[in-house]
Amino acid sequence: MSFLVVLNEEEQYSVWPADRELPEGWRAEGFAGEREECLARIEEVWTDMRPLSVRRAHG
Repeated sequence: MSFLVVLNEEEQYSVWPADRELPEGWRAEGFAGEREECLARIEEVWTDMRPLSVRRAHG
């Protein structure tokens, strides 16, 4: 089964099955692969776990 790396408006990441429609407020990040590959991609790119609104408020 193939998965997508997705993120929401707060730039929080998740893994989503590639054959399912994305929920409202989520978009594909551009990476697809096996679940473990997607989790590795998220670990690589999601270095600041704070939501975007918090990062903007606190610089």
